[in-house]
Order: sequence, then C-alpha cells, then structure tokens
Amino acid sequence: MTRFISLLIAILITALCPIATAQSSTQPYSVVLVHGAFVDASGWRATYDILTEKGFEVIVVQNPTVSLAGDVAVTRRAIAAAAHPVILVGHSYGGAVITEAGADPKVRSLVYIAAFAPEVGENVFSLATRPIPGEHGAPLLPPKDGYLFVDPAQFPTAFAAGADQELARFMADSQVPWGLEAVETKITAAAWKSKPSFFMVTTEDRMIQPTLQRDMAQRAGSTTIQIASSHAVMLTHPDKVAAFIQSAAE
Repeated sequence: MTRFISLLIAILITALCPIATAQSSTQPYSVVLVHGAFVDASGWRATYDILTEKGFEVIVVQNPTVSLAGDVAVTRRAIAAAAHPVILVGHSYGGAVITEAGADPKVRSLVYIAAFAPEVGENVFSLATRPIPGEHGAPLLPPKDGYLFVDPAQFPTAFAAGADQELARFMADSQVPWGLEAVETKITAAAWKSKPSFFMVTTEDRMIQPTLQRDMAQRAGSTTIQIASSHAVMLTHPDKVAAFIQSAAE
C-alpha cells in the first residue's frame, strides 16, 4: 500500500510539471499604460497587443485629463487592480500622472515615453513654458472655458509626424480637452526619487522639447534611450516602445 501511494505521488508530480512550466512562463509584472493630453487610451493599442502577446498583463488607463487629482485617482485604481507588481508607463502629460501615482508600493518602476517628469512643487505648465532656443514648443491655442487644445492645423506635424496622416487628422479633429487644473496643479510626490525610472527621449518632438526631456531624465537618474521620432512614438514605433517597457521589467 505504501509503495502504491508513493507511485501515485510520483505520477501526480510528473503530470503537474508541464503545468508549472507553463505558469512560470507568465510575466511576473503587470504593465499599466497611462496616456497623455489631447488623446485617449486607444493610442496604446499596438503597444498593448505586443506586450500582451509577450505574456504581460496590460491595463490601459482612460484618463479624463480634466484634473491631475482625477487622473491620479484613476491610475491608482488601475494599479490596485493589477495582478502583479506594476511597471507604470506614462506618455506626455501621463508622465506627470505616474510621477504622482507611482509612489504606490505596488509600483516597481516608472517608464517615461516622451513625457513630463516633474519635481515636487513643479507643474506641467512650468515645464512646458520653459523656453529652449532652437526647439519648438507645443502649438497650443489660448485656453477656452478652462481647457486647452492643440491648433488642429498644426496637430499632424507637431504631435503625430510620421504616423498615418489620415489618423493624425482624425486625432486633430477629435482632441480630448485638457483641463487647466491638470496643467497647473503642482506635484506633491515625485516617485522617480525612490523608484527606478526609464526614459525614452523623442528627438524630433514638437510637443515636449527633446532638451527638456533629456534634462528631466538626467535629473531623475533615468536609464535613457533616444529615438528619432515625433511625440506620437507609440504610433510610429510601437515595437520599440514595447521593447523598452519590457526592458524595465527585466
């Protein structure tokens, strides 16, 4: 009887080994993607598909972009819902959101994709309006009813140069309003001070100047790469964006 039980246990262990191997191939991190201003989360679609295929749980945040506090709250709910420790990714204004939300203990690292990485006491407005000789600032229209928009005529080249131009024109005409409360609220906690950070600098960016991106990356001590791309790098180079996010997990 004892030999029979031992044999049965051995058979069960052998049968379970393939299951354990399959489970171990699942990525140990969840990726939370946070979009920026003027667009919605659909811009992450190609990046989402690549990372999901690689075995990551990917959660895509849909920010209202009305207030920084509101966007941070939405992002924190996404972090809480993640099944694993989180790689928190922000594009553009989404970088300010992850800077504030990234203090959550579940967050392991921060990934800035052509993004703002403010210091405590800074807001996006103070960074975006910093003059840099020879580099373009974002072609914003004057605020209307408390919201900002990019000049639609300049949107395709300023925001999405290199992307499909029909898509770029649609994005220009379907802009999500960016609330001044989101732009002007100061950061109270800079997660990059205590978490590893990674920064993808877009050298052909006409929304956030490349020099400003490099300065913020250096200040944060980020692992940094540069890519010849416009601001919409997740549309023009989703494979490279996904690979960079994966490197943060590795």
